[in-house]
Amino acid sequence: MLHSFSTGGLEKGIASLVQTTNREFEHIIICITQTGRSEELLPAGTKVISLGKSEGNSILFIIKLAKVLKDLKPDVVHTRNWGGLDGILAARLAGISAIVHGEHGWGVIDPNGLKLKRVLIRQFISFFVKEYTCVSKQMVTWLCNDIRVKKPVTQIYNGVDFERFSPAKGKETESGIVIGVVGRLDPIKDHSTLFKAFQIVRKKMPDVELLVIGDGPEREKLEKIAGKGVAFLGNRRDVPELMKSMDIFVLPSLNEGISNTILEAMAAAVPVIASNVGGNPELVKDGITGRLFEPKDSETLANILLDYCQNTDKRKAHGMEARRTVMGKFTMGNMSDQYATVWKRISNTISLIQLNSDSAAGQ
Repeated sequence: MLHSFSTGGLEKGIASLVQTTNREFEHIIICITQTGRSEELLPAGTKVISLGKSEGNSILFIIKLAKVLKDLKPDVVHTRNWGGLDGILAARLAGISAIVHGEHGWGVIDPNGLKLKRVLIRQFISFFVKEYTCVSKQMVTWLCNDIRVKKPVTQIYNGVDFERFSPAKGKETESGIVIGVVGRLDPIKDHSTLFKAFQIVRKKMPDVELLVIGDGPEREKLEKIAGKGVAFLGNRRDVPELMKSMDIFVLPSLNEGISNTILEAMAAAVPVIASNVGGNPELVKDGITGRLFEPKDSETLANILLDYCQNTDKRKAHGMEARRTVMGKFTMGNMSDQYATVWKRISNTISLIQLNSDSAAGQ
């Protein structure tokens, strides 16, 4: 259960999870507001329910959602992020106690997850949750130390499809450097810092290009300030192919949980430059698989970009080390196995399996 199923890393991660676990689990996606383009990523036949909630809080909506859950009779309700919190109260109202809540990242309204009102609501809601999941170690610290939840927290890294995002073969990178960014056009992603840095680079290297992949509420504003050499491609289905065409990937976000696009770039052997926030340092090892910079520091970002643009060997070495890193730790199998374990644990499926196993052994 989540706010909507539009385009974004959270939605992509859920779709990947459904794809990799749908033989063992039946999945139903409940969108508090509406579905969106990410529905196309789900396996055929996956049920998606859109409830069309309007803005604001509504007891009537929670009652409506509780009725939906009573009819569905799920073994587990897994809510996601701030936008899915209504589902926790509705599930308890429907008599469901097997509730997992997942945290994946923040929005520009509360970029660090420390807004007092939201902290207090999350603390209250935690009484009704059986277990938490989150995507980075930094988020574990946030949940335990800042929100102070009293329930178990399981950290699970996102997985990446290594075949879809395999490196390009025979790619020429001696000239015409291509820089790329993939993400929704939202203030939290801070594209403007990248545009400032890119224009500094372009003054010294006029042939460099910047591909901006994704769409969102900031598009019109960003198109006006981007400058020369920037191509806005919108939402694309051929992201793996576009990723392979890049020489450098940049993610200048103000905060992040664990970025799917960073993992995808690393899998494609593209060195990553990322802001030193959230879970980014857990993925990008500075000077080994990419580079880190402080958020909003366009001057440092420009210097890092210039260094990569002028040093082909460094780009290739960091890119190949990035791919080795993700292949060893960020697999789809690891991700799906860990979520499956959580779902079974809180629905008591594991204990039932163990009882059956012990009974069979006794016979």
